[in-house]
Amino acid sequence: MELPLVVGVDGSAPSVLAVDWAVDEAARLGLSLRLVHAFVPERDHAAPALTGGPEPPSERVPVEDVVTGAAARARRRDADVQVDAEAVPGDALPVLLEESRHASALVIGVRGLGELTGLLLGSVGPALAVRAHCPVMVVRGDDAGLAGRHERVLLGAGDPGTGGEAVRFAFREAEARGCTLDIVRAWKRPARRTADRSRQAPESARRHEAHASALLDTLLRDAVLDHPRVRVRTTTVEGSARSQMVKRSAAADLVVVGARRGRRPLGLRPGRIAQALVHHAKCPVAVVPLSGGS
Repeated sequence: MELPLVVGVDGSAPSVLAVDWAVDEAARLGLSLRLVHAFVPERDHAAPALTGGPEPPSERVPVEDVVTGAAARARRRDADVQVDAEAVPGDALPVLLEESRHASALVIGVRGLGELTGLLLGSVGPALAVRAHCPVMVVRGDDAGLAGRHERVLLGAGDPGTGGEAVRFAFREAEARGCTLDIVRAWKRPARRTADRSRQAPESARRHEAHASALLDTLLRDAVLDHPRVRVRTTTVEGSARSQMVKRSAAADLVVVGARRGRRPLGLRPGRIAQALVHHAKCPVAVVPLSGGS
């Protein structure tokens, strides 16, 4: 039996959006849904947003209402999705990190194009995205991306030795959604301090682009065979991977990127591409833990 899709909820508007999006995701993948509200007993109330319209921030609702409200909303959205909900004492970060050990993916919400809020206050959201034991799906972006109207999943391609987990995740998503998988590999030429740099530039560009294409072929070979129904479009582009991925996220319903697991005691390194997407992508983001490397 597959592990559930876990959603962090706190009663805020971003977590309500995350619940709605996660219900649809669970239905696509045939997964059950687990809603988790982390609370500190002496601060056992959360902002009410689960029932609809805006409420004054000063008004608070009991923890049990946050949990039951989230579960009721999920069941109304899709009665066929199995829903479990629980309030767990503790701060959001350690609670959700522990939940990530027993989840197929962890879903969290954000506000706007930059600021994290609610249970993601401060550094909790980015920390989850790079330290969780499972993929973390950050629900953000514009209406078209959230609704899946672009019919496109975007994957930032990593190295063949470590990027397999992100590739498999992206192919699974594209297949479940019946949409195109766009795969991007960015490359850069090393800086050269030579008088004839302009004469060497075209040859250098072709060489680096060919190397990027070869890496893509190696990275995707098995996944393409395993998912023959997925329409794949690959692109190699010169420039910053961060800016390219953020820009291209405006035409995607989900962007997938890997975060490499290092030797640091806190787990995953907060990669610059993953961090940029968590804060600035125009659609939901999936950060997938990768193996290998330091």
